[in-house]
Amino acid sequence: MSTPVFNVLFLCTGNSARSILAEAILNRLGAGRFRAFSAGSQPKGEVHPYALALLDRMNHDTAFARSKSWDEFAGPDAPKMDFVFTVCDNAAAETCPVWPGQPMTAHWGVPDPAAVEGTEAEKHYAFADAYRMLSNRISIFTSLPLASLDRLALQKRLDAIGRDPDTAG
Repeated sequence: MSTPVFNVLFLCTGNSARSILAEAILNRLGAGRFRAFSAGSQPKGEVHPYALALLDRMNHDTAFARSKSWDEFAGPDAPKMDFVFTVCDNAAAETCPVWPGQPMTAHWGVPDPAAVEGTEAEKHYAFADAYRMLSNRISIFTSLPLASLDRLALQKRLDAIGRDPDTAG
């Protein structure tokens, strides 16, 4: 019997930084078990250059990276999502489309590194910190015993990851 591959959608308003980072991280950490996607409610139309630079430094393939609307994932021809995570506060407060198949959802808010003002070093640090937070949460998520958790227990775990990634396991 083959192991299922779970589709995961990361949402953020602009789909230019946090959701892109999360997509790259999960596609690496969850290779073979998870397939990650990202989208935004109001996509910027381009990926933030600091996000691309960080992913390059971390040896991620960035060919996937493009800023796109969540409408791409709400239609009948879109991949069926098993999980949908919001990674910024704006997207958590927005009315999301109705996702076919009723995927599990959770809010994993991370401060917006693209909004940081200051020196180049401070801006790069903000992106690295967002990457670290997302990587921690995604690492916990990929280690969950999905086959042995009922829907309610899984929802509690997903919510806990968003509140405190260090104690969600």
